[in-house]
Amino acid sequence: MTSKATGPLVLTPGPGIPGGLVVPERELDERFSRSPGPGGQSVNTTDSRVEIVFDLAASEVLTPQQRDRAVAALGTSRLSVTASEHRSQMRNRVAARERLAERLRAALAPPPRSRVATRPTRGSKRRRAEAKRRRSETKATRGRVRDTD
Repeated sequence: MTSKATGPLVLTPGPGIPGGLVVPERELDERFSRSPGPGGQSVNTTDSRVEIVFDLAASEVLTPQQRDRAVAALGTSRLSVTASEHRSQMRNRVAARERLAERLRAALAPPPRSRVATRPTRGSKRRRAEAKRRRSETKATRGRVRDTD
């Protein structure tokens, strides 16, 4: 059994991914470097920052339609995410994989349906006109000084 930090990246079925998606580990390029910021005694000795790069153009698991949609949504053929918020490299690997999965899922989702313009109904026009008339009457009664002679 593989942990969330190693093995293939698994995306459950959803919009744009009807059968789910399993990205093999060989298609994910993981790089490690020193994480910036505070970290105690081991801050300058451990490579806890994780960067994962997924090349959409070279991927064998994406269909041509999925690849085109993802490249159009991302604006690039390489999806790169980093994680350095944890002190542990393993926790940063898990965080980076989750972030990559979220970005890939969003890129593969189909665009929302465009709104179809409709005309206002007769009733809504009538209600609008009545509300305007009532508001006009309310404002017309304000501020008038009446003679009581």
